[in-house]
Amino acid sequence: MNWSIALAALWGIAANVLAMIPSNDNHWSRAYALIAVGIPILGYVTLQNGPWIGLIVLAAGMSVLRWPVIYLGRWLRKRI
Repeated sequence: MNWSIALAALWGIAANVLAMIPSNDNHWSRAYALIAVGIPILGYVTLQNGPWIGLIVLAAGMSVLRWPVIYLGRWLRKRI
């Protein structure tokens, strides 16, 4: 296993641990931090392992952070 996959797995574990801790703002500040850290990790995974593995890691990240993706989809649908 290379470093990029290990970092993606560590990101997933951190995301799940952060989701278990109570929050006053419905975890949005943690979601922003996870997105900011996750985008470079996704680029690193895609660079080292190719686009198909990058898409798999993207789908895994989107399943963890599903509400920001849902709100982005609603916002885009409203714009069109």
